[in-house]
Amino acid sequence: MAERALEIRSESHTYPIYIAAGLRHQTADILKGLGKSTFSAVLIVTDETVGPLYAEEVAASFADEQPLYICTLAAGEQSKSMETYYELMTFALNCHLDRNSVIVALGGGVVGDAAGFAAATYMRGIDYVQMPTTLLAHDSSVGGKTGINHPLGKNLIGAFHPPAAVIYDTETLYTLPEKEWRSGLAEVIKHGWIQDPELLKVIKDQWLDLSAVPVDVLNDTIRQSIQVKAEIVQLDEREAGIRAFLNFGHTLGHAIEAEAGYGTLTHGEAVAIGMDFAMKLSGKVLGSSLDSEAYNEEMIRLGYDLTIPASCEPETLLAHMKRDKKAAEQKVRFVLLQEAGVPLVRPVEDDTILDLLKEEMTI
Repeated sequence: MAERALEIRSESHTYPIYIAAGLRHQTADILKGLGKSTFSAVLIVTDETVGPLYAEEVAASFADEQPLYICTLAAGEQSKSMETYYELMTFALNCHLDRNSVIVALGGGVVGDAAGFAAATYMRGIDYVQMPTTLLAHDSSVGGKTGINHPLGKNLIGAFHPPAAVIYDTETLYTLPEKEWRSGLAEVIKHGWIQDPELLKVIKDQWLDLSAVPVDVLNDTIRQSIQVKAEIVQLDEREAGIRAFLNFGHTLGHAIEAEAGYGTLTHGEAVAIGMDFAMKLSGKVLGSSLDSEAYNEEMIRLGYDLTIPASCEPETLLAHMKRDKKAAEQKVRFVLLQEAGVPLVRPVEDDTILDLLKEEMTI
């Protein structure tokens, strides 16, 4: 039986996180160890990229004790839509899932968000398990946020619904293209900036080749990064306070994703640009002396492009930011840094944001 790497303990829910290579072959045994009665049925939700690689291996870990179904979504951000959500709910109903069934979200963040939202709302909520297969999903699979997109903004339709467990088979990451490693690494870097600067040193010293990170380094980095999120989520499960720090880089990042078109940039690529912007904004608003040039150099070494896409207009980006969930009274609230590891949330005037956007887009 796999050992728990971490455990999330919040006010309303406790669940384990498993991190190791090869865990997909132990899925059924891990579920049995959750202390619940046997699930009446299992629905594996995956996508067209991950499904052919791993769905049958996950399914093979189960005996014939309960019905098992596989629902395969289109790969990509477009699956976080109302149309896909409806199709997924219809699939579950046709499979006669009941309140004792479980949904296994096998895939990246899109699959985890969509399957988690379906689990949160199917018959007013059933259990689900996160099985992330991307580095990016190490962030989204923990914390209980689920949701889908609206044409006017990302993740505007959703629910808090913690998983019964997170099973992170890091062996599955080695089929990812380098672009996806880079997307996920941005969230690790975010956790370094907001709470654990040691993570930034780990990446600089040990992540020398994104296509060949040793599995022990990968496992340790993921555990350390998830630990940051775990500590914050445990204190603020429903984002009433410090959990907002996890949105560092996301205010502009989400706006860029919406304006450039979902899928044009990866989520992590957009967040990397957003972090660069937030660091410079921290200097203007707080007088912080963050070394954004050193940040740029390290990010360029890792292959990031921190240029705001030319297709984006400053005024339109601002409009997207004002629709963000973190906005209040039409004021854009940014996560800023006093220094590495010391974040705070501040409303920022429109003119300040627009001036910096125009400055950045004319460089």
